[in-house]
Amino acid sequence: MLVYILLIWGFILLIKGADLLVDGASSIAKSFNISPIVIGLTIVAFGTSMPEFIVNVFASATGNTEIAIGNILGSNIANVLLILGVSAVIYPLATKQNTVWKEIPLSLLAATVLGLLANDALIDGAPHSSLTRIDGMVLLAFFVIFLYYTFGISQVTGGADEEIKQFSNLKSTLLIIGGVVSLIVGGKWIVDGAVKIAEAFNLSQSLVGLTVVAVGTSLPELATSAIAAYKRQPDIAIGNVVGSNIFNIFGILGFSAIIHPLPFNAGLQADILMSIFAGLILFVFLFVGKRHSLDRWQGAVMIMIYIAYIVYSIYSK
Repeated sequence: MLVYILLIWGFILLIKGADLLVDGASSIAKSFNISPIVIGLTIVAFGTSMPEFIVNVFASATGNTEIAIGNILGSNIANVLLILGVSAVIYPLATKQNTVWKEIPLSLLAATVLGLLANDALIDGAPHSSLTRIDGMVLLAFFVIFLYYTFGISQVTGGADEEIKQFSNLKSTLLIIGGVVSLIVGGKWIVDGAVKIAEAFNLSQSLVGLTVVAVGTSLPELATSAIAAYKRQPDIAIGNVVGSNIFNIFGILGFSAIIHPLPFNAGLQADILMSIFAGLILFVFLFVGKRHSLDRWQGAVMIMIYIAYIVYSIYSK
């Protein structure tokens, strides 16, 4: 029973910690007049990805690599199919041309690069597939390119969003510190709880990572995108998810692989393909029906695909 309590409190601390971190960092960014789109694609996207980051750091450091991999793949799939699906059902998501032709293809590139790097057995004939430390450095190199791109956007956009709350530097710093502490404690409790649940029910760590941990760490993205859709802010709803997915693969998996090489078993290859497929569905749907818009019926289809994927994962792993 204590395991479940710690797991639930771990998710609560993660979500609250990410919220505090985003508020504090966004306030400081606004004081430097940083563009709202840069804040969205970097600070907000990274803040909502902090749960995945912290969980992966603990999972990699303790050798629970299946949780680290399953967490990222499961989160990315949930971000597109579940979170964007729910958001589109709440309110149709119209997207800007830049998002359609640059950010979404970049997230597809991230999933494809991961698929190539994690297929040593297929490409090189190696006995095992894994993300090595060199692979992690490659992913981080792509991550740096993405950051360069986002800061390049700031050259053609205006100042900080007026809706971003601004606090004193002291309060902003305290918010950031409180957020980081909450994330660290929550992350450790989640990894410990996930390992014990896998052992207790004789489940693979990858399945627990793909389902329980992935959905739990994706709750900040779900809250952010769903609220943005309700407030008729489709750019934030989609940009948050796309930015988080890019962060998850290039940044978080790259960093995780450097901490500890991540072995990929054969069962995870289907999840990599599903991650690529989810990105393709999103891209194609933006050209079906109303151009550059995700309609309610498309959101419903994405949710049904996600449910089918979860059922498949439970029975196949």
